[in-house]
Amino acid sequence: MTTPTHALILNVDDNDGARYAKTRMLARAGFDVIEAATGNVALEKVREHSPDLVLLDVKLPDINGLEVCRRIKLDPLTAATLVLQTSAAAVHTIDKVRALDGGADSYLTEPIEPAELIANVRALLRLRRAESALRESEERFRELAENIDDVFWMFDPANDVLLYVSPAYRTLWGRELAPFERGADHWTVGVHPEDRTRIASAYEVLRREGRYEEEYRIVRPDDTVRWVRERAFPVPDATGRTYRLAGITTDITGRKTGELLLREADRRKDQFLAMLAHELRNPLAPIRHAVEIMDPRKSLPAAMLDAARMIVSRQVTHLSRLVDDLLDVSRITQGKITLKYEIVDLATAISTAIETVRPALDKKHHTLRVELPSTPSTLLGDSVRIAQVIGNLLSNASKYTPDGGTIVLSAELGAGEIAIHVRDNGIGIDADILPHIFELFVQSENSLERAEGGLGIGLSLARALVELHGGRIEAHSAGIGQGSEFIAIWPQSLAPASRTPLTKEVVVADEVQTRRVLLVDDSVDAASAMSLLLETLGHEVHVAHNGFAALEAAGVFAPEVVILDIGLPGMDGFQIARTMRERADTVGALLIALTGYGQASDRQRSHEAGFDHHFVKPVSFDDIERLIAKSGAPGLPRNLAPLQGHNGTAG
Repeated sequence: MTTPTHALILNVDDNDGARYAKTRMLARAGFDVIEAATGNVALEKVREHSPDLVLLDVKLPDINGLEVCRRIKLDPLTAATLVLQTSAAAVHTIDKVRALDGGADSYLTEPIEPAELIANVRALLRLRRAESALRESEERFRELAENIDDVFWMFDPANDVLLYVSPAYRTLWGRELAPFERGADHWTVGVHPEDRTRIASAYEVLRREGRYEEEYRIVRPDDTVRWVRERAFPVPDATGRTYRLAGITTDITGRKTGELLLREADRRKDQFLAMLAHELRNPLAPIRHAVEIMDPRKSLPAAMLDAARMIVSRQVTHLSRLVDDLLDVSRITQGKITLKYEIVDLATAISTAIETVRPALDKKHHTLRVELPSTPSTLLGDSVRIAQVIGNLLSNASKYTPDGGTIVLSAELGAGEIAIHVRDNGIGIDADILPHIFELFVQSENSLERAEGGLGIGLSLARALVELHGGRIEAHSAGIGQGSEFIAIWPQSLAPASRTPLTKEVVVADEVQTRRVLLVDDSVDAASAMSLLLETLGHEVHVAHNGFAALEAAGVFAPEVVILDIGLPGMDGFQIARTMRERADTVGALLIALTGYGQASDRQRSHEAGFDHHFVKPVSFDDIERLIAKSGAPGLPRNLAPLQGHNGTAG
């Protein structure tokens, strides 16, 4: 397109004088002008020279000017040419109507004032330039749209026509584009009727509110679901009028899914914290009541005192199990669980598991049937973890089975595998929950389960531990009220089952030698309780509540055993242990770390600081008693089991 001052104009008039006058006017205004005196010559020159505008008189000797205009507009090669129709004043009214209906872009009545002619020509050329710029912009928009993943679309609000949708539409919606039924324009494409309706609605929102942005869900023909974000904005023409409505549709499924997962995770977190608070508070009530029973001022019978002590013991064991499960989840999540592989007798592992859940089974009067293969069977794995998995499955079955129910534990030998089944006739699992039953913190909403408590991590732990062994675990249920079955499938070892009887080390009280024990803990209650227990065995105990007091006491007391907390004010247990190993009065003492820190890195730091053993609170006093007794056995080195951990697991 040439600029207005160098636009090419074809001046068509059979009157030589009038044609000359109009040519002079246009030339003085800076336009390039060519002429024609007949309709046929005019059509030839339009095709040959492609003028920007044709100044066309109605009255011509061969072809009527109205017909010339019609032919120009019908020819695809010349249809974009501007036509300014002119005619004499006597017939201008009817000719003006016919000219505009025939495609003329404007109409003037002769005689024409020079200023009026030039103003009309310039106005038409400006309009054409603006329209051309818009078309070029649309073409660039289309080129851009066809090379990105977002869906671009363009809508004509004046004619209520969707003009363009980029090819990414196929990918996002899973629908094919096809020629639109009104498709005279090459821009026009067909989309699903629902999408055309939505885009038309977007224009109404944009016109009413000045902006349009929406997120919504679409279901593709293959039933997959996608989330999209759609934004629309007006495209103004040279006058500021909304000429087009353009829009961008972006696939936000990944982000939306992440948001939904975060919301679900946040919901589960809140649910878990509520359950954790519930589970931690539950044991505190019987512990407190038991402590009140043991108040010496009450002078209660010995049988009642023994029962109170058993209550405290059971509840502390329960609390310890909760903490251990939480720590196991953390270790598994961080990949810090290490299995100790050995040949494990299946019957022994099952017996150990049953022993851990026997109180729960007895409490609800459950019948437990055990069906094992007739031949001895072994597994290759960590005996403690295998028993833990079976115990978790039995505990889960007991929790979901009403009083008097039946639980069946069986094992089947396969090709290199052993499948352990735990089946119950309890409340069953809802179909919606079943696919998520092994996920962390997932629990049934059934009131029975809520009454039984739990943190919703037992099955998740079981799956993780089975998979660490190279096995797999499955859950089956016909639905609510139909019971459930869990199957843990393990790789089987080829070695014969071990029949070596299990032995338990017993420390005979008469053989225990009394020791000087330095006990360091900033918790006054914890230190007092441990001190009382040690003194009942005849040990001489000195208590300190910080590192400086401990080191000062060691110089006078010369302890043979030091039980040392790690988290102390001023100087931590690691610093104290290193200092004691450098001093003559404590270099040979038995150093035992008794702490709430139980990660592998904590145990490594204990070892480097000079500790002989590392126990995680709460610890059985029997373990402490056994270590002190061993430290005095003749011919045995002080450090028998370096960094032996809580419940006998190596640190």
